[in-house]
Amino acid sequence: MLEPMFEQLGRGVKGTARVDGRTCADYQRTIAKNMKKVAHMNITGKTVVITGASRGIGAETARVFAAAGANVALIARSGDAIDALAAEIGSQALALPCDVSDYASVEVAIIKTKEAFGSVDVLINNAGVIEPISHLASADPDEWGHVIDINLKGVFNGMRAVLPMMIKAGGGSILTISSGAAHNPIEAWSHYCVSKAAVNMLTQCVHKENGADGVRAIGLSPGTVATQMQREIKASGVNPISQLDWDVHIPADWPARALLWMCGPDADEFCGGEISLRDEDICKRVGLI
Repeated sequence: MLEPMFEQLGRGVKGTARVDGRTCADYQRTIAKNMKKVAHMNITGKTVVITGASRGIGAETARVFAAAGANVALIARSGDAIDALAAEIGSQALALPCDVSDYASVEVAIIKTKEAFGSVDVLINNAGVIEPISHLASADPDEWGHVIDINLKGVFNGMRAVLPMMIKAGGGSILTISSGAAHNPIEAWSHYCVSKAAVNMLTQCVHKENGADGVRAIGLSPGTVATQMQREIKASGVNPISQLDWDVHIPADWPARALLWMCGPDADEFCGGEISLRDEDICKRVGLI
C-alpha cells in the first residue's frame, strides 16, 4: 500500500510541495542516507541529459543526479524554469532550452552538452504531455498529433541524437519514462496510451540493436506521481484515474531516485524492458521503502 510507503519515507504528498524549494545540499543529505544502496554505482563526473527538466519528475531527477555527483544537462521548452534550476544546482548544470519534437533542436542540445562536459553518458527521456484529454470521436487531429510529436518523436529524437556517440564511447544508458498506459487502454487517453506503447517498443528496439554496443535501454513505469500532469488529469474528470485522491500519488523524487538506481548494474536484468514502482520489491531494491 502507498500510505505505509509514505510513512516509511518520512513524508507524504504534502512533502512534495516542499521538495521544489529544496537546495542541492538537501538532496545530498537524502542521497547520503541511501548511498549504501547504490555504493557500487559511481555516477560522479558522468553527464546526464534530462528532457522535460523544468518541473516534476525531470526537475527532481536533476537534483538527485547532481547531488550524486553527476553533471546534468537540463532540456525543456521553458527557458526561465531550467535557468532557475541550473542556478540552484550550480556549475554541474547546463540549461538548454529545446523543443524535443524538433530533431535539429535536440541534436544541437546534445552537441552543446558534449562540448560543455566532454561526454553524454545517460539520456533520460522524461518530457511528455497528456493534454488535451479527449475521446477519439471528438479529438482534434492536430492536437492529438502534437502529443505524439512530443511523447513519441521526442523520445526517438533523443535516442537518435545520443546513440552514435554512446556507441563510439562503448556504451551508455537510455532511460525512458513509461506508464501503465503503455499496456492498457484508458478512456480519453488514446494519444497518451499509443505514444507510451510505442516508446516501450523503442526501448526494446534500442536493446535489440545496440545492447551489444554497451547501450543500456530501460523503461520506468512510476505509477501515478504528484505532479502537474496529475492536476491536469484530475481537472478533466474523465476516467477513474481522475477520481483518485491526491494522497495516493507518490512524490516526484521517488522516480528520480529510481532512475539513479537504474544507472547501476543492479538494474542490468531489466535492459530492454521496464521496471515498475508499483512493484514493492523494486521499491525495496531502490531504497524507497
